[in-house]
Amino acid sequence: MATPASAVPRTPDDVPGWFWKVDQEVFSWFLDRQSDTGTKGDILELGTYLGRSAVLLGRHLRDGETFTVCDLFDSEAPDAENSAEMDMSYRKTLTRQAFETNYLAFHDRLPEVVQAPTSVLADGRIPEGSCRFVHIDASHLYEHVAGDILVARDALAKDGLVVLDDYRSPHTPGVAAATWEAVAGLGLKPICLTPEKFYGTWGDADAAKADLLARDWPGEGFRMEKDVIAGHTVHRLAYDGTPAAPAPAAGATTTPRRPQRSRARRLALDLLPPVVTRAIRRARV
Repeated sequence: MATPASAVPRTPDDVPGWFWKVDQEVFSWFLDRQSDTGTKGDILELGTYLGRSAVLLGRHLRDGETFTVCDLFDSEAPDAENSAEMDMSYRKTLTRQAFETNYLAFHDRLPEVVQAPTSVLADGRIPEGSCRFVHIDASHLYEHVAGDILVARDALAKDGLVVLDDYRSPHTPGVAAATWEAVAGLGLKPICLTPEKFYGTWGDADAAKADLLARDWPGEGFRMEKDVIAGHTVHRLAYDGTPAAPAPAAGATTTPRRPQRSRARRLALDLLPPVVTRAIRRARV
């Protein structure tokens, strides 16, 4: 259970927010891959809430790189629709002071903080091609997300990665519309999907996917499945918590295994709203 926003967290999982194990692992894997391949650049997060994902991103910052966080925090929203969204979900808990307290519990200094609507970044203050990783998790309104995607496209260096949160949740259709519009019309190439986040690039998606498949995700308790979307092969990752059993040697006898969920049931769990999926899984424990 996450601690209240006012408490100093002892572990990153104590920071309130919606950043689960599968995405923690995939974030770290992509960021480590960038380090291993010598990919350089800054990190940008559009919308940070109370810093749960920012804490992880900050751990992957290297000498000479800049980590920029842009969020309204406790400022007024720029329009009535955005203000209503904040009133519904964030107004009582989201403050810049709470974010800074959480971040400094794990890091010596703060990132560059822009307390403003993410639209201000369209003015060029993030140098073109300067970033290797951009996380979009701000407004859920279509117009705002579409603008954030354009900011990410301009900010990313060759083979840089963009991650979009809430791309499939029933209460965020604007994110879904902007995400798949970018795939269909702006050249964004999907790499993988989790129940909460879309991972893509305007660079070499095939190389990223090949490296992704080199890790034994099923052996670590993750479920990986494949889809083809508009000609793009996309891998779906979810965390089940039970490592897949290794294949038996030829001629070996095996004990009966627990029946696997049907494909239809597994697909339903992937497509249901995350809160419903978690409730189902808790009920099965």
